[in-house]
Amino acid sequence: MITFDIYTPLSDNEEERTERAIMPSLIEEERPKVERWIRKVAAGYGFRVGDLHYIFCTDEQELAVNRQFLGHDYYTDVITFDYSTPSVLSGDVFISVDTVRSNAEEAGTDYDSELRRILIHGLLHLTGQGDKTPETKTQMTAKEELALAQY
Repeated sequence: MITFDIYTPLSDNEEERTERAIMPSLIEEERPKVERWIRKVAAGYGFRVGDLHYIFCTDEQELAVNRQFLGHDYYTDVITFDYSTPSVLSGDVFISVDTVRSNAEEAGTDYDSELRRILIHGLLHLTGQGDKTPETKTQMTAKEELALAQY
């Protein structure tokens, strides 16, 4: 099952609880197409989709997740927690809608195109694709481009 949710922090801090990301219009308007595409890309790598949860959040929420669970003190566009088995992709993919927007502006592309890239980026991490070295980053980019062409 693929789900798309807005991050809701479990916090006593009222300001933290009221800061909310907005569900991207791409998901609201094209959800069945997006889900079919995600499943198709996963199948191309020999996987089927299990429980895959995309969670949309703000930059500050993404930073809090990065600090709390990974010990990283920096902003990022996507954080992927992998719960996959050898043939089934499952995980939580946190996406900062703020960073997606700034990435799109920097790249000179539209928000929805950048969001599709980030959705697939998280999925590719679940397939085992890394992006920490120049070589694996090049591989990731090539796989993203291949997946985007299938949308």
